[in-house]
Amino acid sequence: MHPMLDPDRLYASARCVFDIEADAIRGLSARIDSSFFRACALMLDCTGRVVVSGMGKSGHIANKIAATLASTGTPAFFVHPAEASHGDLGMITDKDLVLALSNSGETDELLAILPLIKRQGIPLVAMSGNPNSSLARLADVHIDVSVPVEACPLNLAPTSSTTATLVMGDALAIALLEARGFTADDFARSHPAGSLGRKLLLRISDIMHSGDQVPRVASGSSVSDALIEMTRKGLGLTAVVDGDHRVLGVFTDGDLRRTLDDAEIDLRGTTVDAIMTVRAKTITSEKLAVEAARLMEDFTIHALLVVDSAGKLVGALNIHDLLRARVV
Repeated sequence: MHPMLDPDRLYASARCVFDIEADAIRGLSARIDSSFFRACALMLDCTGRVVVSGMGKSGHIANKIAATLASTGTPAFFVHPAEASHGDLGMITDKDLVLALSNSGETDELLAILPLIKRQGIPLVAMSGNPNSSLARLADVHIDVSVPVEACPLNLAPTSSTTATLVMGDALAIALLEARGFTADDFARSHPAGSLGRKLLLRISDIMHSGDQVPRVASGSSVSDALIEMTRKGLGLTAVVDGDHRVLGVFTDGDLRRTLDDAEIDLRGTTVDAIMTVRAKTITSEKLAVEAARLMEDFTIHALLVVDSAGKLVGALNIHDLLRARVV
């Protein structure tokens, strides 16, 4: 172990960082004022995209803010200010809005492209820690994200300042989300591969077994026929249907166990109708897969039959299908 490695000293240092950065964030609350409102109004009026830019650590924060805006209903992307001076400025159109980040407000690479942005009549919103900076003076709206002190003991490494800027960017993104009426379904559409996207977009029809894969036997079939069908299809159940394929009941491995425990029932002379579950839990194919998971949990079952509006069997699924689809 390193001779200077003192656990108590490390813990105290970490807690000091938490306290300093928490104080910096609390100080932002007073900056939610008319400047914040005007920034939101400009972004809502923007018919193009919000172009977020910053250098160094501010660039990393700008990239994250752009991603948050884009995923919450405000089209946005990041442009590196140095690259902008070498051709990437062509990515910005007169329908866009620029959100510029610089703690000092005097970042050379950023200031170099601002005259061209202003000449195009592109709205400029700035976030900096210096309300008297060049960036603040050039901006249509300036949001003050200054902090009393960095969490770095040398007061040099961007720590509190980057946290404050990130939080203000989140505040803008969420305020815009609510102003747009952005919903969970909207969020899912931009996150189709995520767990929320799967829960909000994946439907029963996307994962159910259909056609010949669906276990079914006709009313009046023997228990042995039902067992063979259930084993062949591997879903732990079989539907019992009438001549029009309407579901009359379901026979599951649970029904079989209960029947085996009843010494008075002769399986060889019993039809599946006599021991099936009559009030089978069913779901329709257009429902969300997460609703199937909820039904299974509520009724402590592991599989469901899928029916159409007339009660005719169209599919089946079990808990393993939901697990494979990562719905649960």
